[in-house]
Amino acid sequence: MDIGIISDTHDDLVNLKNAIKIFNERKLSYVIHAGDYVFPGVVKEFNHFIGKLIGVFGNNDGEKLGLMKNFQEIGGELHGEFGHIELDGLRIGVYHGSNNRLTEVIIASQIYDLVVCGHTHMKRDDKIGNTLVLNPGCAHSDFPNINGKIETEPSVIIFNTSNKSYQFVRL
Repeated sequence: MDIGIISDTHDDLVNLKNAIKIFNERKLSYVIHAGDYVFPGVVKEFNHFIGKLIGVFGNNDGEKLGLMKNFQEIGGELHGEFGHIELDGLRIGVYHGSNNRLTEVIIASQIYDLVVCGHTHMKRDDKIGNTLVLNPGCAHSDFPNINGKIETEPSVIIFNTSNKSYQFVRL
């Protein structure tokens, strides 16, 4: 099964609509969002997604009640600060990544086959022990990463749960 991974949309509805179009064209059943929607209305855009949205909060998600309400309205799953999900036999940990030390502890625990994170606005694909770590980078255009550099290539990830292959897709 192929799933989508997205993070740090930061109200960029143009890129979000492009991402949803890509997810629908590939007939994905699930999209995992690693947080920083910012505006709760971003979640409502996933009404146009044919599958199910699963997500966690990011550090810029101040309107938590609005986000929770919108997740409920679209039939999505919002797991709070951290999500433990299982898809196609894979154990997946989802954490925005606001605390780098906590991110690394989650990875080092080796509990998860896949850890999905965001926050840094930088792409990441590492294999640490038996855990694959994926960060799709920022889905928002012209947004600085944690080093202050402007990321010019917003992207998402398409991940195959059967063989753990993945590809970054530019928005």
